[in-house]
Amino acid sequence: MGEFIIKMPDVGEGVAEAEIVEWHVKTGDSVREDMVIAAVMTDKATVEIQSPVNGTVIWLAGEVGDRIAVKAPLVRIETAGDVGEAQPVGISQTPIAETPKAEIAKPAAAAPAAPVLAATPAEKPLAAPSVRLFARESGVDLRQVQATGPAGRILREDIEQFLTHGTAPATAKNGFARRTATEEIKLTGLRRRIAEKMVLSASRIPHITYVEEVDMSALEELRATMNGDRRSGHPKLTVLPFLMRALVKAISEQPDVNATFDDDAGIITRYSAVHIGIATQTPAGLTVPVVRHAEARGIWDCAAEMNRLAEAARSGTATRDELSGSTITISSLGALGGIVSTPIINHPEVAIVGVNKIATRPVWDGAQFVPRKMMNLSSSFDHRIIDGWDAANFVQRIRTLLETPALIFIEG
Repeated sequence: MGEFIIKMPDVGEGVAEAEIVEWHVKTGDSVREDMVIAAVMTDKATVEIQSPVNGTVIWLAGEVGDRIAVKAPLVRIETAGDVGEAQPVGISQTPIAETPKAEIAKPAAAAPAAPVLAATPAEKPLAAPSVRLFARESGVDLRQVQATGPAGRILREDIEQFLTHGTAPATAKNGFARRTATEEIKLTGLRRRIAEKMVLSASRIPHITYVEEVDMSALEELRATMNGDRRSGHPKLTVLPFLMRALVKAISEQPDVNATFDDDAGIITRYSAVHIGIATQTPAGLTVPVVRHAEARGIWDCAAEMNRLAEAARSGTATRDELSGSTITISSLGALGGIVSTPIINHPEVAIVGVNKIATRPVWDGAQFVPRKMMNLSSSFDHRIIDGWDAANFVQRIRTLLETPALIFIEG
């Protein structure tokens, strides 16, 4: 018998460690060549690790949430022969896009794993984070679900099958039942990254938030016309592409808001390029894909690129470059935008523009109340860099551009 060691792969760009976000195996499990055994996350990329050999898992480096140094042992597998250890190799920066494995002579593949029975109450079911979320939203206890994935991994299809043919929880005679269960959820992966980023931003940046209402009636009329006349292949326009173009024009007059601040070095970096981060909700949590060089894009181009990036972020295929490098960020909750929000700046940027929902409200025109489509902008600024007066001027310029949308299309 021999022992094969899989080490934490080196993803490059100065990354010294990665976080274990999911184990697909446990000690004692049999594994086969090309079987996914773990998922690890760096600052931006989540990568699945495959086994290059057949064997039995005899040791795991840690639990979900633990951080393991690059090149440190991650998994030990007992094999039929002496095959040594896997050296870390370069991997794709695309989340769950490519799966690295050690370079080694491959033994014969084992037979495919058969479906396994549902986990016993003492066992923790194996499932991807997105599958666990689907189960929670569906009210399904994963321990009652029969797994058909590799090594007893529960798939989304298994939950759907359970929902179709499984049994519903019993209720009291009056139709109501007491709930006594509790659940402890360890903060791991992207959720922990988000928490750390929010703490960093809130603790190190003195925020000033400025709220202004904007009459969107003219822009909404223009948007409806443009959507009705759009050519084949053009995406449906939302408010955001117009706001992106308004940001570009407003930034040209107040470049200080299109900047990052290194508070350790005391250096402000202003950018001529406008790289707009679009805060996007995904099944794994909040990510910020970046529309690069918005200053060189028209309305339709902004919309198409924003849609492409949002889909990549939601599907987990966005690259590291597509999720970094923003110089200013837009935060929008769409129809759930509420009346006012207090967006947190995307550190180390110095400004973020928050979009609230559009609602028809009565507005006094000097003679009478008339119905107008109104929307509030809630924008936060780093008060160390941006004074309140400059913040107000910046938002007022955006307001003017949105209320008179023809100005957005006028060059110069």
